[in-house]
Amino acid sequence: MKSDINTLKTLIESAWENRDLLSEPATKEAIRQVVEAVDKGELRTAEPIDLEKSEWQVNEWVKKAIILYFPIQKMRTMRAGELEWYDKMELKHDFEALGVRVVPHAVARYGAYIAPGAIMMPSYVNIGAYVDTGTMVDTWATVGSCAQIGKHVHLSGGVGIGGVLEPVQAAPVIIEDNCFIGSRAIVVEGAHICRESVLGSNVVITGSTHIIDVTSDEPKEYRGYVPPRSVVIPGTYMKKFPAGEYGVSCALIIGKRKESTDKKTSLNDALRDFGVSV
Repeated sequence: MKSDINTLKTLIESAWENRDLLSEPATKEAIRQVVEAVDKGELRTAEPIDLEKSEWQVNEWVKKAIILYFPIQKMRTMRAGELEWYDKMELKHDFEALGVRVVPHAVARYGAYIAPGAIMMPSYVNIGAYVDTGTMVDTWATVGSCAQIGKHVHLSGGVGIGGVLEPVQAAPVIIEDNCFIGSRAIVVEGAHICRESVLGSNVVITGSTHIIDVTSDEPKEYRGYVPPRSVVIPGTYMKKFPAGEYGVSCALIIGKRKESTDKKTSLNDALRDFGVSV
């Protein structure tokens, strides 16, 4: 980067408090340098502190720079043959040089980092996101703004990974290394899926979803967090309402991925160990 981190951080924090500074060339340059660094994977909106303990920190000032990037960009018309768009954000380019396989009609915004060896089927990756090496973003999967996707993750067809920019202190969705996210699963609201976990098809994980470990005599409940190597399927629990008792959606941890199980295993293979099919 052209400027040191402390200088960039000071300029970004000052502009965050005083938006009049957005008109100054030094501020605009600082914002653009930060977004370029995020695009190259040199800076991240969130980063691991201790992967073994699944500890992460949110870099609020980097998120602020991304938010401030929007007002300094001008709207413009973009065309590809008969297709037309009207937006202020650039798209990511030069995938061959980046070592990323991108299948038509995949789209990634400038300011998203896609590591060498990643594969994008027709899908979408938003600004601020981080997609690590060996990860497959499958057909019609979406990776929201600032979401952090680890190495050798499979985001199956139609998976929805939520994004977050504001509030700046909010943690983004985190999917750690070697996770398998089943078709049409949804992970949003800063949910944290720890390494080598398997989410079955149609599992929904939000910040408030009841995630219930049913592998012991007594259930153990989590919110917005799936422990390492968990195998998770959709479930329901009964809740009383004024009109009666009804089943409410939840997620069930039915076991741990076996050490002997190949990390590239299919969803069906992972679930077969527990006699479950979803």
